[in-house]
Amino acid sequence: MTKSLKSLWARFLFQDRWILPTKRLLFVYLIISLVFMIGTIIGLSWTYVITFNILVLGISLLDLFLSPSKQELTFNRALPKEMERGIPYSIEIQVSNSSPYSISYQFLDGLPQSFDRPFPLKGQIQKDSTVVITYDTTATIRGEYEVQKLYFRYSSRFGLWEKQTTVSLTETVKVIPDLTETKQYLENAQAFLKYEGLNIRRQRSGVGDFSKIREFVVGDDPRKINWRQTAKLREVMTNDYEPEHGKYITILIDCGRMMGAELKRGNRLEKALEAALTVTAAALKKGDFVSVLAFSKEIHVFVPPAKGMSHLKTILHAIYNLKVDASESNYGAVLRYLETVQKKRSLLILFSDVRTFLHEESALVYLLRLRQRHLFLMIGVEDQTLLNRVKGVPETVQQAMVKSIAQQQVIIKKREKSKWEKQGLQMIEAREEKLAVTAVSNYIEIMNQNLL
Repeated sequence: MTKSLKSLWARFLFQDRWILPTKRLLFVYLIISLVFMIGTIIGLSWTYVITFNILVLGISLLDLFLSPSKQELTFNRALPKEMERGIPYSIEIQVSNSSPYSISYQFLDGLPQSFDRPFPLKGQIQKDSTVVITYDTTATIRGEYEVQKLYFRYSSRFGLWEKQTTVSLTETVKVIPDLTETKQYLENAQAFLKYEGLNIRRQRSGVGDFSKIREFVVGDDPRKINWRQTAKLREVMTNDYEPEHGKYITILIDCGRMMGAELKRGNRLEKALEAALTVTAAALKKGDFVSVLAFSKEIHVFVPPAKGMSHLKTILHAIYNLKVDASESNYGAVLRYLETVQKKRSLLILFSDVRTFLHEESALVYLLRLRQRHLFLMIGVEDQTLLNRVKGVPETVQQAMVKSIAQQQVIIKKREKSKWEKQGLQMIEAREEKLAVTAVSNYIEIMNQNLL
């Protein structure tokens, strides 16, 4: 297709400025053509046919003068600066019509292909008025995107012709991980930490730093009653303790090939990012220092440790655009790098694929060295396909073979995990929907037990 033909075709695809006939005009011409075809059969003069067609075309062109000029229409787009992946957002398009003519419109917004695109949208705008057009869209892939053009078509009163205009409204939007679980924790930590109907990871009585003196309530440990304050105030008062603050938490996020495995909603990396941000929020809320390191075969992102809830935004902007790398992760390289940047004792939380990590014998050497200074916790997503194969009831020989191989893989994994855990390297697997809850509850348990 030549360049001129491509340009002409683009005008019919909401991609250029042009004047186009509507379906109504084409239908009128179809009826007229059928009538004149019958007329020519019975002897109607071709001169009369051509003259009448030109006359109809000329009359239809008058319809263009009953529609606004492109200068009489102004546009504005209200687009969020940040959108969470998988969450619907509303986008507003404001259109002002300063002409004395009402119009019917349809338009396409220049959203990226990874966004839901409910187009074309249609409606009407009265003369000398402004309307706000709202539509919902959802972004499915994280990253930074540029939304540039708005493609707008409008027709006049009789709707015989459409004018098409392309408006440049360049804006940038960042698609960040889904922060639903992070917000739930910040709003109500105890409600978030309910697992299968039970309150989990309660703090041990009297463990941690002294926090304050408060009134004694039913359920408090009588051994913690502050008798001096009780005698002074003539009310039973008790000492309240909380975990120590100012600890160092290092979150490691694996971006290697195995983290691209698809789950029910997104892939392993998506769930790891959501869980990592939730743990970050929990640690920062408790006053701990948090650093983040993302890697695959090389280091992608390192955010130095800091505390305060403002640091959550720094971490979010650093890791929101992480992608799955096609190569295998180099655990040895990242652990060597970690030795150089994290000198203080910290809790290392690694989000990765447990099965892949178990076969990294070289990583065990570095971890044993890190274990002398740091506390290590690895969290991964359960392989539901493997577990379903184990639970399945075989009905054929082939299904029995598949189940036996799955059982063998589970046994091998348990044996390898046991070897690592004997060295003090804790490994946990959780269902994808419980990954964030499991990560936060284990972090809180470690803090409450003063293991760090």
